[in-house]
Amino acid sequence: MTIPETHDAVALLPKASGPGVVNLTHTEESQDKPPIHTKAKDQNIRVSPAVLEAAGKDGKELLHSLRTSLRGLTQTEAEERARTIGPNEVAQERRQAWSIRLLKIIRNPLVILLAILSSVSFATGDARAGTVMAGMVALGVALRFLQEARADAAAAKLKDMIHVTATVIRDGDAREMPLRDLVPGDIIKLSAGDMIPGDVRVIASKDLFVNQGSLTGESLPVEKFHDPEIKVVSSPTELTNICFMGTSIQSGTATAVVVVTGVHTYLGSMAGSITEQAAPTSFDQGLSRFTWLMIRLMAVMVPLVFLINGFTKHDWRAAFFFAMAVAVGLTPEMLPMIVSVCLSKGALAMSRKKVIVKRLNAIQNFGGMDVLCTDKTGTLAEDRVVLQRHCNVAGRETDEVLLDGYLISYFQTGLKNLLDRAILDSPDFHQQALIEKHKKLDEIPFDFTRRMMSVLVEDPEGKAILLTKGAPEEVYHQCSHFELDGKLSPMDPDLMKGLREEYESLSNDGFRVLAVATKELSGMKVCSKDDERDLVLKGYVAFLDPPKKSAALAIEALHKHGVAVKILTGDNQLISRKVCGDVGLSADRMLLGGDVEKMSDPELAETAERRRFSLASLLPTSSGSSAFSGARARCRIHGRRNQRRARIASRRHRHLSRYSYGHREGVGGSDLAGEGSNGAGRRRH
Repeated sequence: MTIPETHDAVALLPKASGPGVVNLTHTEESQDKPPIHTKAKDQNIRVSPAVLEAAGKDGKELLHSLRTSLRGLTQTEAEERARTIGPNEVAQERRQAWSIRLLKIIRNPLVILLAILSSVSFATGDARAGTVMAGMVALGVALRFLQEARADAAAAKLKDMIHVTATVIRDGDAREMPLRDLVPGDIIKLSAGDMIPGDVRVIASKDLFVNQGSLTGESLPVEKFHDPEIKVVSSPTELTNICFMGTSIQSGTATAVVVVTGVHTYLGSMAGSITEQAAPTSFDQGLSRFTWLMIRLMAVMVPLVFLINGFTKHDWRAAFFFAMAVAVGLTPEMLPMIVSVCLSKGALAMSRKKVIVKRLNAIQNFGGMDVLCTDKTGTLAEDRVVLQRHCNVAGRETDEVLLDGYLISYFQTGLKNLLDRAILDSPDFHQQALIEKHKKLDEIPFDFTRRMMSVLVEDPEGKAILLTKGAPEEVYHQCSHFELDGKLSPMDPDLMKGLREEYESLSNDGFRVLAVATKELSGMKVCSKDDERDLVLKGYVAFLDPPKKSAALAIEALHKHGVAVKILTGDNQLISRKVCGDVGLSADRMLLGGDVEKMSDPELAETAERRRFSLASLLPTSSGSSAFSGARARCRIHGRRNQRRARIASRRHRHLSRYSYGHREGVGGSDLAGEGSNGAGRRRH
């Protein structure tokens, strides 16, 4: 397999052996090699060479190079590798020792100034002033230390409550094990809903679809296969037999071998960039500027007062004490304690709202926020959809289309998505007794290439009927006729125009639309994809994202407080516009991929300030304070290439460390969101 070098690639691949081409060759010690670096404008993203090499090998060669087999590693081998490589954990913010935490709190210009003045007061015999200043310093430092220590302890307890396991083959037996105990060479079993525990190579699969949105920003899952990679790819995430840590299985099953773990993974390289030292908040900067202003003022006033008094009164001892009194008078002794008390009060108020404030100074930034970047699904809209319409091709409501759609969702054995659940939970369906009279014969599972699925059922009359639902533009291609008022008509170009207009009308109203089609297969008990031809289009089922009842009130309150709301979503613009309208947001100016492609970063930053839809990674360059809510937001830019989506998704995670507040929405949110920000909230819906 060869991979060309490209400036837009997510990872800089190994050095080319020819002009612009990388040849992947077998290397036994790939795990120990340093990861590959790339610079995509302002960031480094890395992928291990072992992953690239594994993609091009067949199963036997791969297992041999990793010194494993289909029976998995023995427990002894796994423990030996774990001692050598370390635990399977990405870089995380380390819990600070109490001494380091205390030193960082004390290392404050105002605290240091007060400590110096207190020492001088004691040295000159003014114990009263020295005691007051020392007490104020001690109270302020102690209060901040205790509050931040309690917040870190609470965050650690929350992490300890989350236990993620993987099905691993050890000593020939399948067992559930914590992700941190996995090592390269482990054989794992994957099924729908599983998290990928490392960068793994698929060695056997069936209808495997993986959600890579946390890495690429792509909202749709991608299909993975077990065959060796032979085609040219421009990004590691395009490798069709590699699954990356942090992604999840949408549907299907697979057997895979772990290639790299922990910090060597693709996600590990991203996590490392956000657990670095956090940048000072605007409050830190403001307090520092005030302190240095006081120091500069004292540096001028105190010597001047000392010299003037000394030369005019010729009592240099009294002049010194008077100058010290001026220095003490200029210093706000109560300020550290007042600041700590106020910030602690804010942190306690936030804790009652189920928010952990990890750094007290983030409270002021949160209160001074002027931009809120939020996801749509699960934040503005509920994390579900509802069936709103079931109509024929002319847009008239009909229960026949609802019955066909219900039968498909009811009998399919794959993972039922939001749309399937919306159909099954529809209050409009009142024919449950009729469902029991149908019998399932066969099914053709959904895949994201065909973008449709079918079930073969036997109706009460004994006829075999193929029922199909899927994306209208794909179903149209497989239909030869459509049905309206019991009459069949051919799908000729003139009539197709009217059908598309009805579908587009529903889409323009913000509906998610699926087409429903049928075909009679007399006497057949099984079906295949070849049978999904010459279908009869019956109509559409249309869904809406219901907005949260509290969203409109929350947005109105934010606007009253001068906070601009910007939406980041991977959904299509029509649905996004509809939801925004429902919650009182103007979405007349939307920033899409075609627009972004033509802009430089400064132009994009300027546009993001004006548009409702923007890129959060650019906002912290402004002078205001920004918060990021709904960390599942993909930051997907419609129409962008996959590697650009990956770069944006990585920038979104990395820039969270510069935000005052990160919110993980639901159970599917990114752990990097809470890890990288100074404040973290989490909610289940």
